Amino acid sequence: MNTPKELRYSEEHEWVKVEGEKVRIGITDFAQSELGDIVFVELPEVGDEIKADEPFGSVESVKTVSELYAPISGKIIDINEDLDDSPEFVNESPYEKAWMIVIEPSDIADVEKLMTAEQYTEKTNQD
Repeated sequence: MNTPKELRYSEEHEWVKVEGEKVRIGITDFAQSELGDIVFVELPEVGDEIKADEPFGSVESVKTVSELYAPISGKIIDINEDLDDSPEFVNESPYEKAWMIVIEPSDIADVEKLMTAEQYTEKTNQD
């Protein structure tokens, strides 16, 4: 399982990457492997507000549809439109090509409340 050390992780298997004042969000390698082949990704609109622990979109795999939960609150400033035509990026490259949204966080300090790579790996090994 690939769990980059520089990222933070949520209980719902989203990853967070701080980029200055912005935060990039996607789903983890663990999550995509559990879901199977991703066939569709539904994302919100630029300008939408997301709230921590609430759904902001969904991913559909050949097995199931799963909601995406916001790891922190903020305003969406970019979405990955490549996922419209290439949802398989989620399986192939969950941390690079398959980022989902970029937000301006309501409070950047909220990122510190998320799990480190070590904590997340420990959690997924227990699941």
